[in-house]
Amino acid sequence: MESKFDTIQPVHSPSRRPLSLRRRAQCGFTLIELMIVVAIVGILAAFAVPQYQDYIARAQFGEALSLASGQKPQVTEYFSHNGTCPANATAAVDGIPKASDINGTYVASVTLGGDVTDAGGCTIKATFKDAKVAKGLLGKTVTLTMGNANQGSVTWACTSNAVKSLLSRDCEATK
Repeated sequence: MESKFDTIQPVHSPSRRPLSLRRRAQCGFTLIELMIVVAIVGILAAFAVPQYQDYIARAQFGEALSLASGQKPQVTEYFSHNGTCPANATAAVDGIPKASDINGTYVASVTLGGDVTDAGGCTIKATFKDAKVAKGLLGKTVTLTMGNANQGSVTWACTSNAVKSLLSRDCEATK
């Protein structure tokens, strides 16, 4: 004879648990997860933005150096033929454009001049614009100075009054 205690049945079967007790599938992200992601992005941006600004400023400095360097052959040739330095501040001279005509996005003008010495002494000066340029370059200059002309091998020294951290390796800071 079978008693009612011989077969034990569970009070609640797994399929009959109330909805509140069942494990629900996760839908979306929690607020804390989103806050962590935003904090990480903020920290990365805090490091990336200043580095990007320095990169942009160094590229702007590169434009000035490129425009000034482009004048080296004409200045060297003019000096070797005439024994003087070309001056293009007010007008074009021997195929070298007027200073204000040699310009770029960030450079206002490239002026040629200098005091003649046996070693050369000619200068090429690129002047940055006074607006829409990195803060450390506003109105600053990059100057290339000819040297060693009396030794048969012309050299160029680069100096600038721009912020030192923005200068290329070949350029020295001046005050």
